[in-house]
Amino acid sequence: MQYILNHKFKLLFKCFIIPVMILLLIQSCEKDNLEIQQNFPFEVEVMPVQKYISKGETIEIRCRIIPGGNYVGTTYSIRYFQSEGVGSLRLFDNPSFVPNDFYPLSKKEFRLYYTSESSVSQSFDIWISDNMGNKQEVNFQFNPQSIGTL
Repeated sequence: MQYILNHKFKLLFKCFIIPVMILLLIQSCEKDNLEIQQNFPFEVEVMPVQKYISKGETIEIRCRIIPGGNYVGTTYSIRYFQSEGVGSLRLFDNPSFVPNDFYPLSKKEFRLYYTSESSVSQSFDIWISDNMGNKQEVNFQFNPQSIGTL
């Protein structure tokens, strides 16, 4: 009796379970079912900057994009908008940005330079975007430099 049960189990295993396992293995290897993740949210890390600025003064802003994963085809861009005061923002030694225009970023670590052109409080936002639609906004606010803040 034991022999018959073992034989039936082996027969069931050979005729049903092995073919199902092979079919599942083949299906899992089909090219159409492969999913490659290309969309990774990211964070923007900004080193601390001073709170006060004088007219004509330039402040360096060090930034780093920290992606949640790695995809070779990801590209990043930056744009900015000044909501208060007057100033100019540029990337390294490039010309100043035009507000709300997009500029490509070639590196994940970069330095921005903001130059004050007024003696009042100043505020601007930068948006970092990738080609997958992810965005991060960073706000900067500077108060005018006065005798009491030196």
